[in-house]
Amino acid sequence: MMFPKHITKEEINELPLRKYEGRIVLVTDPDRQEEVFEELREHAVVGFDTEARPAFKRGVHYDTSLIQLSVPSKTYLIRLNYTGISSAFTDFFANPLIKKVGISIKDDLKDLRKLCSKHHLVFSPDNVLDLNDAAKRLDVHHAGVRKLTGIFLGFRVSKAQQTSNWENPKLTEPQMRYAATDAWVCLEIYQRLAYLGYV
Repeated sequence: MMFPKHITKEEINELPLRKYEGRIVLVTDPDRQEEVFEELREHAVVGFDTEARPAFKRGVHYDTSLIQLSVPSKTYLIRLNYTGISSAFTDFFANPLIKKVGISIKDDLKDLRKLCSKHHLVFSPDNVLDLNDAAKRLDVHHAGVRKLTGIFLGFRVSKAQQTSNWENPKLTEPQMRYAATDAWVCLEIYQRLAYLGYV
């Protein structure tokens, strides 16, 4: 199957809008991390993304406050600003048997490394795939969730919640759906490419 090499904003806006409709598990209790990562170890591939409170001033930076981890049956939203980081978290990312797939994840990984360092933990991710790199190998030189979703899945996703406050005491339903969608489409794109033998 051939995918388009390019997609314009106008073409994306003409695609049907979709969001994650599956089960969302919100995790705020530090004691639940071990249980979550024990379940995730049962999966060979996990889609992931992160969110942080947006900074609108130069020089201001906020720690990663949310990580989204998607498997076929559910998507976990772990509020790191409540749970902190545990060795179960770093062990999951270091596990070479689990492929972690995301889009434009260089900064995500850098920020997670900083956060782990604050918790005196070493962050050494293994078997991580940036779907931007997979796309380039197919001569698709578009980066980002919206463009890759349009090209490989044929629908568009909303980015309306991207700059919302991810440190709010209570995340809204639109925030949770948005966050889950970003991790879910990473898993969906990977599975599509894997089925076709491209990754």
